[in-house]
Amino acid sequence: MKTAGPAIVETYQQLKREARKKFEALKEKPLVLVGTATCGRAAGALNVLAAFREEISRNQLDAGVREVGCMGHCYAEPMVIIYKPGFPPLCYGPVDEGTAGRLVVDFLINDDPCFEFAIAALEPNDFFPTFSDYPRGIYENKIILANCGLIDPEDIDHYLAHEGYEALAKVLTMDPAAVVAEIKSSKLRGRGGAGFPTGIKWETCRNTSGTPKYVICNADEGDPGAFMDRALLESNPHQVLEGLIIAAYAVGASQGYIYVRAEYPLAVTRVKTALEQARERGLLGESILGSDFSFDIKIFQGSGAFVCGEETALIASIEGSPGIPNHRPPFPATSGLRGKPTVINNVKTLSYVPHIIRKGAEWFRSIGTENSPGTAVFALAGKVNNTGLAEVPMGTTLRQLLYDVGNGIKNDKRFKAVQIGGPSGGCLPESALDIPIDFDSLQQAGAMMGSGGLVVLDEDDCMVEIARFFLDFTQKESCGKCTFCRLGTKQMLDILTEITRGRGRPEDIDLLWELAEDIKAGSLCGLGKTAPNPVLTTIRYFRDEYEAHIQEGRCPALMCKELITYYIVPEKCSKLCNVCIGSCPVEAIYTRPDMLKAIYLDKCVKCNSCMVACPPQYQAVIKISPPIVEDKGDQAHEQTSGNNR
Repeated sequence: MKTAGPAIVETYQQLKREARKKFEALKEKPLVLVGTATCGRAAGALNVLAAFREEISRNQLDAGVREVGCMGHCYAEPMVIIYKPGFPPLCYGPVDEGTAGRLVVDFLINDDPCFEFAIAALEPNDFFPTFSDYPRGIYENKIILANCGLIDPEDIDHYLAHEGYEALAKVLTMDPAAVVAEIKSSKLRGRGGAGFPTGIKWETCRNTSGTPKYVICNADEGDPGAFMDRALLESNPHQVLEGLIIAAYAVGASQGYIYVRAEYPLAVTRVKTALEQARERGLLGESILGSDFSFDIKIFQGSGAFVCGEETALIASIEGSPGIPNHRPPFPATSGLRGKPTVINNVKTLSYVPHIIRKGAEWFRSIGTENSPGTAVFALAGKVNNTGLAEVPMGTTLRQLLYDVGNGIKNDKRFKAVQIGGPSGGCLPESALDIPIDFDSLQQAGAMMGSGGLVVLDEDDCMVEIARFFLDFTQKESCGKCTFCRLGTKQMLDILTEITRGRGRPEDIDLLWELAEDIKAGSLCGLGKTAPNPVLTTIRYFRDEYEAHIQEGRCPALMCKELITYYIVPEKCSKLCNVCIGSCPVEAIYTRPDMLKAIYLDKCVKCNSCMVACPPQYQAVIKISPPIVEDKGDQAHEQTSGNNR
């Protein structure tokens, strides 16, 4: 492909100089950045944004206010960063409208940085710690999250000012085969779940005859508890676009798609804006940066079917057919969209590409492990204190990720397991916490890397119910094409449901295992092949909980409703307190003749309201398993020998 190297580089450098000049000018006066990604908006960020604008306007201050994306600290949303000349940039959170008013008056007007509301400084200083001074700072190594929350995702100049599109300008002066070779040399593996080498996929497509060729960004993120791709698209969409354009140049594609689920409206909006701005700057469309390489991207909004994350189902969806997987081979790299060679990469995979091109394959291989180089982005969710996004080198252990980066388990509860890899991943116990996180180690432990969703479970979570929950998700998301997946997962779900209701049979555990192995072996696509993983890992590591449900009618975690009873301990109950009575939606709690409270078990719907409402100084409401039988007219039998909490 013919290129005009010096002219391309100079065109890019001119864009970059103008962008930097514009970006630096922003910080010559006070600047307020408000995180308005979906996580921030859910916590009230738009109200905080309005409060800053109103207060600044009311005080007639010469200060800027911009929207940015997610910094990864979702537990502290809404988050705000304030730049003020003479002070280190400071990050605050969680911020409400009142705090916004205080920051404007006390900090922007009166020079009091309000350290009491601050989380960390963004630069080293003599007054306040930075993020790197916290334990998570030891492990975090941000590459693709580095600019998230720090740049305006709807202003292309912010991306250009941070070396954005520099890698694109570089590859346009290279032979496409050399670009593929660089990605191969980096050993980048797909971050969508399978971990397939990206360079090999690109090389296969490039070497396959047939035109046109296509590249597709898979943004069909649908795992419960996963939000990494959404955050990247909302916070730094140009990074993804640049990776996709480079992929197109490397394989010789002329058309690209971003397949994103319609449930991500903010991501769709910001990607659309990014596409328009990239075209306006000559970074997308005809003769990119003055070269003879032309390429454009369309957005395709999926309807939210989990199975469409599978490559062949995704292609079928774009073609207008139901999102149902097909047999492979042929693989999409040789025969994909409309029968043409097609590369499909995940959002995160493409986000790494510009960094590898700019810094080199050797740099990327120096991070992580030998077979899984680079970093991994995880969405920490569930019973962990610091929920949000974390980017750590491959090889970091689960313990470091949960306790140093995630700041441990909520409410000082005991850790029980971590569900890693989404609904098709596995549940790993405490004994697996020192496993290094990479594609191969997790697979050996019975789990999988997946796309990076990570749900933390504590002592209150029943592992049988957790397995049932995730299998219920995958069973409903099954397209139904193959019998093993359609009927096999349904039968497994029925068995698990019976166990959680105390109606399991001794042979059910072995039957579940046998069915799971058959479904893995016989299913057509990745959904069916991995759907049994939560069941297999919970049986492997928590078999005693299955046995307690079946043999004793007992739920050790006190979670399965039909195996528990709510009970008010008379010795802890206060005659002067009626909070539990007021909290009960079905009037199941009554006052005994001695003024203590008790529960009509036949009325109780086990909604947990009384347990939540009971004042902490009493903690009189407990759960008991196996369930106790009501003694008509009075509280239930005295507590049995089963579990209680």
